[in-house]
Amino acid sequence: MTIDKVFEALSSPPRRQILADLSRADMTAGQVVETLADSMSAPSVSKHLSILENAGLVRRERRGQNVHYGLKRDALANTLLEFLSAFEPAAKPGGADSALERIRRNMLSGRGL
Repeated sequence: MTIDKVFEALSSPPRRQILADLSRADMTAGQVVETLADSMSAPSVSKHLSILENAGLVRRERRGQNVHYGLKRDALANTLLEFLSAFEPAAKPGGADSALERIRRNMLSGRGL
């Protein structure tokens, strides 16, 4: 996973919507399609899911006949923190009181930035 792939994946509003939906709960591919049915076709949603998976932001798991998708919180948080650390060089990402550490904790707990 590279920062470029992650930011390319995040550049699309539908992909950001999928990530927001997956941040609340894992979903089947069909459920993801249902949430975006008003704005795009199932093949388009599948392509967006593939891009997110290739960027390392979502995990895919086959359970019986269904494919389930879930947000890889660690991957998203670590990539964003790696990017942000370039702009806060004095901060130690592992430091308990750094702004970056607070962001990481919030992201991993599901509270966002």
